[in-house]
Amino acid sequence: QVRLVESGGGLVQPGGSLRLSCAASGFTLDYYAIGWFRQAPGKEREGVSCIRRSDGSTYYAESLKGRFTISRDNAKNTVYLQMNSLKPEDTAVYYCAAARATVQAMCVMPELLRAYWGQGTQVTVSS
Repeated sequence: QVRLVESGGGLVQPGGSLRLSCAASGFTLDYYAIGWFRQAPGKEREGVSCIRRSDGSTYYAESLKGRFTISRDNAKNTVYLQMNSLKPEDTAVYYCAAARATVQAMCVMPELLRAYWGQGTQVTVSS
């Protein structure tokens, strides 16, 4: 059974950092793109960053480049999202998802893919 479990969310002050984890089970990451998405109250879901093991490709939302870094631990079948210099506008529920796709397709149009989704983890940036 395919399962994605996010963890690492929480409350952090502006300027702080968090590292989110997405642990996958029931499949291996080899040919899947794994993506991080977020959805703030009243806003549409947006793709944050995606990575694919088979070719090492990555994708970042333009507005987040330089602050967020995606990485993977193949041995642990886990993908991470390191978030630095957090801002109040980064507050959202963060989800990870997996699909057999390119990183661009995964991040930009996940609704068109047969994707597996995690349950989400809340990130709140506030003083």
